[in-house]
Amino acid sequence: MLAQCLSQMSIQFMSVLEVKNLTTRFHTRGGVVKAVEDVSFSLEKGETLGIVGESGSGKSVTCYSLLGLIPQPPGRIHAGTAMFDKMDLLQLSEFELRHIRGKRISMIFQDPMTSLNPYMTVGAQLMEPLEIHERIKGLEAHQRAVEAMGEVGIPEPESRMGAYPFEFSGGMRQRIMIAMALITRPELLIADEPTTALDVTVQKQVLDLIKARQEKLGTAVVLITHDLGVVAQVCDKVNVMYAGRTVESARVESLFRDPRHAYTRALLKSIPANHEKGEELYTIPGLPPILSKLDNGCSFRFRNTLGDAEKCLTAQAPQLDEVKSEHYVQNCPGCLA
Repeated sequence: MLAQCLSQMSIQFMSVLEVKNLTTRFHTRGGVVKAVEDVSFSLEKGETLGIVGESGSGKSVTCYSLLGLIPQPPGRIHAGTAMFDKMDLLQLSEFELRHIRGKRISMIFQDPMTSLNPYMTVGAQLMEPLEIHERIKGLEAHQRAVEAMGEVGIPEPESRMGAYPFEFSGGMRQRIMIAMALITRPELLIADEPTTALDVTVQKQVLDLIKARQEKLGTAVVLITHDLGVVAQVCDKVNVMYAGRTVESARVESLFRDPRHAYTRALLKSIPANHEKGEELYTIPGLPPILSKLDNGCSFRFRNTLGDAEKCLTAQAPQLDEVKSEHYVQNCPGCLA
């Protein structure tokens, strides 16, 4: 249903990225891990899409699948399309993807300390995308790198070009990652939990920085996070994922004003700011299901305390239905109760 509506909408608006029915699985000795099942979304120029959910819900695998970063084997993309500038990213060869990754689609990884090369200066790492994708070298590449560092708030960028990653704080390393991702002026930026390891003050600085660069360049952004507070601050629309599936998809205002699925309501109830001082924090009971042992029913029924677990589907997987304009939710009676 969602994929069909997205197809109709794409006739009226040219999407930067349009993903339909993406399905990615890992074939292991312990069974087939259904990491991402039938996920669809679209993104316009300058828009920010938040993908939220607990660890293991399929957020990162969704985006890694688009960029060909899933190890194959054991991973395999079983179905779906991901249209980017009339190209299906899922059908491109590794050679073709290399001309897109880091140039037209960039990614900020979760941990800058492990993503940056400790044996290379940050200046050399900033110049590398320019040398590979734009054939810019020498003084011109050096100057572009200095400008990129300055634009993300690195003090005295010229003198820091020769520094190594360990010489920067966590927040400054994340700024370097943002500069690297945006130095080629990509059309799409994927940010995989870019503020997880940062304190609250630095988190806001990093998010404001991404937003400012996005507005200047018109870049579309996919923000992977588990923090709904971050989503409320910077996103235009949001996909809530659980056990590899989208359980709810809506504009941010609609989702926060009228959350429908029990899992979405549970995530919102878990936000500490929604509790009175001294009140016991709400936590979702139990653990997410093992993705290699999923049955055909509602995957949230064993943890559903805000709906009616007895009414949850047991014989078939719930499907996304449009409950109002641009607001989709899984049609499980127990989770909607």
